[in-house]
Amino acid sequence: MYYVGIDLGGTNIAAGLVNEEGEILLKDSVPTKNERESFYILEDMANLVNKLISDFGIEKSEVCCIGVGAPGVANSREGKIAYANNLKFEDVDIRGVVGKLTGLQVFVDNDANCAALAESVAGAAKGVDHSVTITLGTGVGSGIIVNKRVYSGFNNLAAEFGHTLLIMDGELCTCGRKGCVEAYASGTALIRQTIEAGRNNPDSMLAECAKEGKLENSSARTAFEAARKGDVVAQKVVDMYIKYVGEGLINLINSFSPEIVCVGGGISNEGENLLVPLREYVYQRIYAHHISEKLVPKSKIVKALMGNDAGIIGAAMLGK
Repeated sequence: MYYVGIDLGGTNIAAGLVNEEGEILLKDSVPTKNERESFYILEDMANLVNKLISDFGIEKSEVCCIGVGAPGVANSREGKIAYANNLKFEDVDIRGVVGKLTGLQVFVDNDANCAALAESVAGAAKGVDHSVTITLGTGVGSGIIVNKRVYSGFNNLAAEFGHTLLIMDGELCTCGRKGCVEAYASGTALIRQTIEAGRNNPDSMLAECAKEGKLENSSARTAFEAARKGDVVAQKVVDMYIKYVGEGLINLINSFSPEIVCVGGGISNEGENLLVPLREYVYQRIYAHHISEKLVPKSKIVKALMGNDAGIIGAAMLGK
């Protein structure tokens, strides 16, 4: 059997035909044009599904189902998006509309949950029962897998790791609360920290490593790049950022004890430059860290492997 996965984003709708092993056989995308009414976006999703099936040359009866990963609050039981701000979605019946337009069964979940499922089925957590995937990007996304299934909680709001408390009365978060993990551990936060450090230390190499040599053009890579060149100020920024991420991961590990924590998002491209000190920080501080590894195995912290395909693959596997 085949599966279709749809990664619904604010910019593009990406879809792929996926096999039983979680491999993408064919994929395509169209612009979301998110200013439109939801029906027209769902219609484009359905047309994309029908096109994939036709282009691959199979019968619709050979497709088990469609899975949709979407931003915002997903009601997976009813196949709806309760709310998605950047898509202007509110109580949108994806299952009903896309199902009617394609004639296929439709499953829906949050995009971060889909990314976690992709890592569990075909990525860095393949073969593991319990895992957590976090994405360090514009925000901090997360998905929790328990017994190889997505854990969403009773109201589909579970796994909002980015909006757990890191520092009481700290930086204002996009959710309106102060001191969330996302306000310190996201790529956006790292950029803010980089610019602040550069302004306070104009002799550092941070501006030099930013685009066009302008500090205000800093990216999440800027501090890491300057640190590799030996800049002391940049290294302090990186070290503090790793502490922020580490403290958040400690809370996750202490709460869920996953076998594997997959770290994804743009910042994960730093690879071992990020992960080696992150592991060291976490493993020295998690609960029971002083107990022998033979008696109490530690959660492995690894780089997520699925990259930009995670949303498609995870969505496709929702109905498996």
